[in-house]
Amino acid sequence: MNDSHYPWFILVPDRPELSEIFQLPPEDQDQLLRESSHLSRQLADCYQADKMNLAALGNIVPQLHLHHIVRFINDPAWPAPVWGKLPARPYTPAAINELRVRLRPYLTDVVPFVWA
Repeated sequence: MNDSHYPWFILVPDRPELSEIFQLPPEDQDQLLRESSHLSRQLADCYQADKMNLAALGNIVPQLHLHHIVRFINDPAWPAPVWGKLPARPYTPAAINELRVRLRPYLTDVVPFVWA
C-alpha cells in the first residue's frame, strides 16, 4: 500500500474472479493461510513489529486480497485501525528502493512477488 505511515502489504491470490475467502476450495484456503502466515512472520521479523494487523475487506477493490499491516505502539494510528486515520503519505522513489533492499532477504522465497 502506498502509505509510508505504516509498512502495509497486500497479498492478492491469483483468482481475479473471487472476492471472498470462502469461495476458494478448501486446499486453496489452506494455502492462502500458509502464505499469509509466512508473509506476516517475515514482516514482523523484518520490522520488529509490536503487532500484525490482517484484514480482508474488499469494500473498494472487490478482488480477493489480504492486507498485512505492521503496527507499532508509537505509529500515528495506534491503537486504532489505520483506515481513515490519516491521509496517505506516498512513498518517494528512494523510499521504495530502500523497502526493496530491506525486504529482499525476508521475501526471496515468495514467488511471484510484485513490487508495485
